[in-house]
Amino acid sequence: MKKSILAASLLAITLAAPLVQAHKAGDIIIRAGAITVDPHEKSGHVYVDRGALTYTPNHDLGGKATLDSDTQLGLNFSYMITDHIGVELLAATPFTHNVHVKNTALSPANGKLGQVTHLPPTLSLVYYPLDASWAFQPYVGVGINYTWFFNTSLSNEAKYGSNRAMYSNFKVRDSWGWAAQLGADYMITDNIMLNAQIRYIDIDTQATVNVNAFNSIYGQQRARVNLDVNPWVYMVGIGYKFNL
Repeated sequence: MKKSILAASLLAITLAAPLVQAHKAGDIIIRAGAITVDPHEKSGHVYVDRGALTYTPNHDLGGKATLDSDTQLGLNFSYMITDHIGVELLAATPFTHNVHVKNTALSPANGKLGQVTHLPPTLSLVYYPLDASWAFQPYVGVGINYTWFFNTSLSNEAKYGSNRAMYSNFKVRDSWGWAAQLGADYMITDNIMLNAQIRYIDIDTQATVNVNAFNSIYGQQRARVNLDVNPWVYMVGIGYKFNL
């Protein structure tokens, strides 16, 4: 549904192009708008470092971890190296996602482990195929992403215990990965534009948490799960262009 809405937005801004000057070498472009990170996660099984029954590492508890979506204020900063090639930095206000762990022997009663906040700055090389006489300026880009996870917090059920276990020391590892994007600007004036964009970001991480099981069979141990977050990122907003 989100992909269909974004595609319709990109098509709509091609209509009725005014006679304006689009991007050229030396331009600085600042864009702002609503940005949504929609994880399409692939989770490994939950493991504990030491299983009390086997006294061996990597005791497999099965199950999986999941994340929900979040929408924040998105920011783009671009510099045009030539009339067709630019560099772009994606920034945003911090995203916060609910984290669930399901179908394991030590999952919280409601499945909600807690929340994690992150920032995903992404630096890309961007190509604009049309010349500056076009008000509609589609573009493609590839780049590198660094995702910084911070402010992890546990749900009350996980932190204070339920009928299964009590949790502490929840952490999520930072991630480096590649990114790709497709977008378009529509010039309203020589300086003001509408923008829509979609990108895919490769985010691979590992979450760990200490588990104090009420059942003495398990005892106290560290649980961990590998998670490929791999979100689609959607942004719609406005931009301003100037040249120093």
